[in-house]
Amino acid sequence: MTDFNDREKAFEAKFAHEAEALFRVTARRNRLLGEWAAEKMGLTPEETEAYAKEVIAADFEEAGDEDVIRKVLGDMMSAKCDIDDAGVRAALEAKSVEAHRQFIDSVDKD
Repeated sequence: MTDFNDREKAFEAKFAHEAEALFRVTARRNRLLGEWAAEKMGLTPEETEAYAKEVIAADFEEAGDEDVIRKVLGDMMSAKCDIDDAGVRAALEAKSVEAHRQFIDSVDKD
């Protein structure tokens, strides 16, 4: 019976670790997207930092990526940036790849 309990605990620990890793990668992706959008909008470094945090926080509004896309697209359109939904989605995908790469690099260093 202890073997089963040990396996169950190991599975739970693995699940928790994977969930934390996904959370970190998503937050990093959102930060990168916020920094990208801030650059396109011509924000100062201080404004960029604050905006990146706003994009991270926007992800907690609803499940999925639509809340983040809606925020960034709306802000960029308000700032008169030449961007559309597809452009923001493409940037989100690119930043997702970059965030995964950065996360893997940070794990490799540990």
